[in-house]
Amino acid sequence: MEAWIIATLAAAAVQTLRFMLQKQLRQVGLSTAGATFSRFLFAVPLAGLAALALTGGAWPAPGAAFWAWAAFGGLCQILATAATVALFSLRNFAVGIAFTKTETVQVAVFSALLLAEPVPPAGWAAILAGFAGVVLLSRGGAAAPRFDARATVLGIVAGGLFGLSAIGYRAATLELDGLAAAARAAVTLAAVTAMQTGAMAAWLRLCEPGEIGRVLAAWRRTLPVGVTGVAGSYGWFLAFSLQNAAVVRAVGQVEIVFTLLVSAVVFRERLRAREGLGIALVIGSLVALVLVLR
Repeated sequence: MEAWIIATLAAAAVQTLRFMLQKQLRQVGLSTAGATFSRFLFAVPLAGLAALALTGGAWPAPGAAFWAWAAFGGLCQILATAATVALFSLRNFAVGIAFTKTETVQVAVFSALLLAEPVPPAGWAAILAGFAGVVLLSRGGAAAPRFDARATVLGIVAGGLFGLSAIGYRAATLELDGLAAAARAAVTLAAVTAMQTGAMAAWLRLCEPGEIGRVLAAWRRTLPVGVTGVAGSYGWFLAFSLQNAAVVRAVGQVEIVFTLLVSAVVFRERLRAREGLGIALVIGSLVALVLVLR
């Protein structure tokens, strides 16, 4: 199995765990922004140490394009994470995450437009099949179907922002062409995480006084979020350094399967029979996409 596939599957699994932990932060009195900030705060030293280790202590001197793409990706991820956390108060855990999966279609378009990395027709067919599966997983109960406009719009916006962040990160790693893939991923992650932490800290200081203190006071609950956040992000960054961002995100749809398992086992949220077909479409699309790209 190719390295980018392994990195993507690992990132999807760890990200599911991080979202589960982050959802629980609302129970300790943190705001949406505070719960989002916890994702970055404790990740900074870990990302920095990883970058130093993988570059042999020789930190590179990337150009302006690297910093611009890294900042763009980081800002989009902050906004996308905040939108996702906000979704948790509108729909159940599995459905909230599923709405963000419109990202897979959006990122394929962004990749072609911004990075000139189009997806072949057969790849598009696989992506759309997976998207159809996600739509099935996102629908409300059959007994009382109801269109939730706010959750739908918020989820689509979150998906688009996650897609744009993937494009930014892919572009940033490509600017470090003198390093090995593992080192490019680590350096990009360290730079992005540091910028995100600084931006979030400034926002909270100005708009939500005292929230940083609450995040630090709840460190026993927020630290695991940071650890899983940086571990999952490294998997995504490594995959982005090796493969088209649209393809990586399409394979990353397997996260919805992990999410459903967490939803049922941890949060005791009832899953419906229709979700079996949705899961089959998602998994089938991943297998097809991998075969197309061989």
